[in-house]
Amino acid sequence: MSAGPDMKALDELLKGLWDENPVFVQVLGMCPVLAVTNSAVNALAMGGATFFVLMASSLLVSMVRKWVPKAVRISTFIVIIATFVTVADMLLAAWVPDVHKELGAFISLIVVNCLILGRQEAFASRNPIKPALMDAAGMGLGFTFALFLLGASREVLGNGTFFGIDLFGPQFEPWVVMILPPGGFLMLGMILLFFNWMQAKKQARRAAAEGVA
Repeated sequence: MSAGPDMKALDELLKGLWDENPVFVQVLGMCPVLAVTNSAVNALAMGGATFFVLMASSLLVSMVRKWVPKAVRISTFIVIIATFVTVADMLLAAWVPDVHKELGAFISLIVVNCLILGRQEAFASRNPIKPALMDAAGMGLGFTFALFLLGASREVLGNGTFFGIDLFGPQFEPWVVMILPPGGFLMLGMILLFFNWMQAKKQARRAAAEGVA
């Protein structure tokens, strides 16, 4: 009997990583995705900050969902999200000031990230704490994975480094365009192409299996 809820909670976690990935499937939060993914460190820092805000705000929204009037629910969600964004901003400034300086205003812009507000409105405000946290964890990890994949790819190609470590030596000619804004669009387009191809193959296998059955 207990396997049912556990499997449902696991599904909520896994859907954000692949089937409903916020970047590669839902195409949400494109501003930080394209702006701060010129290195793996910046990508992980932004992903981690977004993950923290998403988890903390989902927990609080789920806890107070029955006491928030419908007329002010969006305003309430924004205040909750802004509070945790401020906490994340202060933590980054205290622990990794260099990365905090690199990210700049994009940390504050987490407040208006449609991924976070959308999960509060669509899921956390309608579900108990455990499913809300699993949904937030899945979406947060999926978002972080997407940022890291973009940041690492662009850093390797654009600088020849990975987390600042030289990979190819002095003979490597970096693709400077990859760490510039056009490189963000180019790399995102290539990853989306691959991701959609994988999704199409998965659907084709599923359709073939159903046909045989």
